[in-house]
Amino acid sequence: MTDRPLIPRRASLELLRAEASDELSVLIEERIRDGEDPWDFMEDLPSVDELVVLTLRAENIAADGGNRPTVARNYRVLRQIALEHPALTRAVWRLLGSEPHRAWSTAQDASTRAEAS
Repeated sequence: MTDRPLIPRRASLELLRAEASDELSVLIEERIRDGEDPWDFMEDLPSVDELVVLTLRAENIAADGGNRPTVARNYRVLRQIALEHPALTRAVWRLLGSEPHRAWSTAQDASTRAEAS
């Protein structure tokens, strides 16, 4: 098993960023329509570049049969994304060292667990 399973070549970085921006806009609109105050959740959302990195990472995981990556493989996959897309390097480094899932979900997961108890 390699860190680079056969993944169809994605669109340009500009297109990926546009798609991520659209996705974030939808998330923001849904949360506002649900009555949430933007001041309470905007800092918790990923940046456009972080969302692009996570999308590319998810595609890599899907191409690998959906197997959740180990910490070492996650590092290599994210590092490879930074090498292939230098403009995403800062977002990759922000995500490295965080939970392999969304870094911004940790606080929300903790509050959800607290509410459930």
